[in-house]
Amino acid sequence: MSNKISLVVIGAGPGGYAAAFYAADLGMQVTLVDPEENPGGVCLYRGCIPSKALLHVAKLIYESREAKNWGLEFAEPKIDLDTLRAFKGSVVKKLTGGTGQLAKQRKINHIRGKAVFKNNTTLEITSVDGSKSELEFDSAIIATGSRPTIIPNLWIDSPRLMDSTGALELTDIPERLLVIGGGYIGLEMGTVYAALGSAITVVEMMPNILPGADKDLVRVLQKSLETKFKSIQTETRVIKLEEVKEGIKATLENKNGEKSQELFDKVLMTIGRRPNSEHLGLENTQVRVNQKGFIEIDGARRTAEPAIYAIGDVAGEPMLAHKASHEGHVAVDAIAGERAVFEPAAIPAVVFTDPEVAWAGLTENEAQAQDIKVEVLRFPWAASGRALTMNRTDGMTKLLFEPETQRILGIGLVGSGAGELVSEGALAIEMAANAMDLKLTIHPHPTLSETVMETAEMLFGTCTHVYRPKRAK
Repeated sequence: MSNKISLVVIGAGPGGYAAAFYAADLGMQVTLVDPEENPGGVCLYRGCIPSKALLHVAKLIYESREAKNWGLEFAEPKIDLDTLRAFKGSVVKKLTGGTGQLAKQRKINHIRGKAVFKNNTTLEITSVDGSKSELEFDSAIIATGSRPTIIPNLWIDSPRLMDSTGALELTDIPERLLVIGGGYIGLEMGTVYAALGSAITVVEMMPNILPGADKDLVRVLQKSLETKFKSIQTETRVIKLEEVKEGIKATLENKNGEKSQELFDKVLMTIGRRPNSEHLGLENTQVRVNQKGFIEIDGARRTAEPAIYAIGDVAGEPMLAHKASHEGHVAVDAIAGERAVFEPAAIPAVVFTDPEVAWAGLTENEAQAQDIKVEVLRFPWAASGRALTMNRTDGMTKLLFEPETQRILGIGLVGSGAGELVSEGALAIEMAANAMDLKLTIHPHPTLSETVMETAEMLFGTCTHVYRPKRAK
């Protein structure tokens, strides 16, 4: 039946184009609607990919400065912003050009434009050239993503005030940069600008930066960031921004109600993202949207209208590209008539700062909040031979076990390359592996991945590089 199904996918981000490509591979007649020249969405054009290109450059700058500890000394890097922007742009162009070619190879009908539902089976499409057309479909997948959230009463009309999209343009390197929000976007962009020479002040209203991550992981990151940033002010709010001749004057208020003012050359507002569920004509369908703006869906990613599905940021937390891609496959399988449901045991999250922070499965915060009994073990990277050779002993590997079965419930990591290590933990959780499975899996030496194995060994009191007697039952 697949080759008789006409599917339209609205939005060509990592969820939308993954769904479109998969559907085409299954033989469906696929139309992909998105304003950009090639598939990619915010992730490839204005998010994940360009930010990671800049973070790689930042990492090189920091390593060049640290090299004197190893007997190497380099001159202070000279920053050529034009060349740096060109590098970032070339990465984006190569990736989006590649997705464009893949869409053509799969014979996907890619319409550059925006779509609005006229009813449950018809779209009105306004192309980028202004022309309008109608498209009937058997099934539709909404993958319109999200956009930066702003604080309306703080937002001022000034080129000195940026959101995450504006920050990636890298028009200049401000001497003093205020980052409003201590989440992953703010910390990642703060890392980039600090490496390039900005004095960074981070203001976060919650008691800790990265509020969703476990505190023991965040402490390691914060200790490192405090050497790179001018200041990190938690339990503090920005209550006013005012443009003056010298820059932007920010009024800050701490938890005690004490106010202070500081002057910045630029301000970056990164307080989260909101779903793009408006202006889609959903009121002309049976699709329901909740109070937070997320489209309501079931396990198959199906909305209240059986012919319409929703995936990715527009369909709920966590707002992660890889989560959207997997949801896209589930939705397509359901459309193809398969029994499909999105129910992962672990969705990895990575913060690409230096050091990186990554986790998957149950966190210690969640275990405490849900009163789930767990045994938590931590392996310090100071005991890792590979970490020592890299002069990166600030890291830690953490595993959460179910006490009765020794099943692995969660993994947390902080350290250089933590994002590359978290997938082993995610696989272990999905496969319902236990501590013995990890203990008996031979890991190559010397690697950072050994720390996962040795953390499991700690449960049995047999960890080679950390002495921990087995606890009596």
